[in-house]
Amino acid sequence: MASNENHRITDVGTLKALAHPLRANLYRLLCAERVATASQLAEHVDEAVSLVSYHLRKLAEHGLIEEAEPQTADGRERWWQPASDGVSIRDEDFRGEPAKAAAHLAAIRLFHDQRADRYRRYLDERPTWSPEWNTASVDSESLMRLTPAELTALQGELEELLRRYDAQGRAAEAAGETEGREHVALYVYGFPFRF
Repeated sequence: MASNENHRITDVGTLKALAHPLRANLYRLLCAERVATASQLAEHVDEAVSLVSYHLRKLAEHGLIEEAEPQTADGRERWWQPASDGVSIRDEDFRGEPAKAAAHLAAIRLFHDQRADRYRRYLDERPTWSPEWNTASVDSESLMRLTPAELTALQGELEELLRRYDAQGRAAEAAGETEGREHVALYVYGFPFRF
């Protein structure tokens, strides 16, 4: 049974397992789909089912995903789901040792690059989306002067707000309200900078 909490990654092995480009994409897809087979995921990533199955097993070995209840009567299908509501990767868990810090930095850069690619893809596909979706889409930048404690508090409030909207959307979808509902990615970065 999937946990409603985020899985906090604190070891380099799990971080490296998730930081593989295909695995990171598969994990994201599985989070969006909630439950899927290797065959279904392979269609989205344009890879062989056997390769996708291998990478799903690697994610499962590290507790990031788990087998799900079968969704059909076909006993040959193996269904997967995220093992938790998401993952949390914190800088504080990878400080101190150069190898750990380097693995953390490489993973974060990969995730950022994949997010940027997804947003660029949306921009390229923007003409295919309805005016309502293009109006609702958000691209904003806020430059503030905060302390670390204030930025931490802001992050907590944003996460609480996101969880509320996610729960509301999932409940509406479970109640059959699917018209007009799409997957939505919201990326928020908060970091210090100097001129």
